[in-house]
Amino acid sequence: MISITETLGVDLSQMSRRVSTLVELTKPRLVSMILITTSAGFYIASSQPLNWLQLIHTIIGTGLSAAGVLALNQYLERDLDAQMVRTCHRPLPDQRLQPTAALFFGVLLTVSGLLYMAFSVNALGSLVISAIVVTYLFVYTPLKQKTSLCTVAGAFPGALPPVIGWVAARGTLNLEAWVLFAILFLWQLPHSLSIAFIYREEYAQAGFRLLPVIHPDGKSTNRQIVINCFGLLVVALLPTLLGIAGIFYFFAALTLSIIFLGFGINLSISRSTVAAKRLLYASLIYLPLVFLVMALDRLA
Repeated sequence: MISITETLGVDLSQMSRRVSTLVELTKPRLVSMILITTSAGFYIASSQPLNWLQLIHTIIGTGLSAAGVLALNQYLERDLDAQMVRTCHRPLPDQRLQPTAALFFGVLLTVSGLLYMAFSVNALGSLVISAIVVTYLFVYTPLKQKTSLCTVAGAFPGALPPVIGWVAARGTLNLEAWVLFAILFLWQLPHSLSIAFIYREEYAQAGFRLLPVIHPDGKSTNRQIVINCFGLLVVALLPTLLGIAGIFYFFAALTLSIIFLGFGINLSISRSTVAAKRLLYASLIYLPLVFLVMALDRLA
């Protein structure tokens, strides 16, 4: 009896570690951010009463695919991750998971999400997710070792989650959906470039061709950050001008965008890692607040 109990305990412990490793492979915090912006897009596009069942289906389909794509990204970059301090303890470089298992798991999640979205929500939502899969894995990921334009390429799939939510709610792709896309697209560039600036030495060692690696003095990086922060300030006001959100959102977005631009300008002046970290933290606060206020002040 003791032997059986001990064996079961060991098996359960191993299973728990295995599940934990698989969850880690999917980057759950990033998946959460994707689902927040997807849900925001769905809610903003919805008429009252909210179709909660459709929203749940959208979250499941998007969540499965997002987790799968991020797992496949780790599979593709496993050798590069092993060369950087910030990523060397991920499941694959840390050898807690075999590459073939990660590949199978990622493909399974991605395909399951696409099929679930197509049959439970609509084909257009599944098509948008397919665009994310293709551009993230087969355009953005390989470009990271070839050109600094990879950041722009990566911003495209990264900006599509609110579009998924919009088409899931309305079944159509129109101008308002692209405004949400533009907000997220312009936000991603300062966000991603601040990360690249902070870890530029590690990225250089691993062979990534990011802008702060190619131009380590920071001038080009900071110029792009300020330009995109300013562009974001303008585009973030469009939801009110297009009748998506009200006047409260307009002034809230204006205030938040000016503050965000201030962090970008501060980095361009100091060119310090501390300023880059402040911009990164500001970006993580800015985006949820903008979408939250837009959702609260949406115009039915």
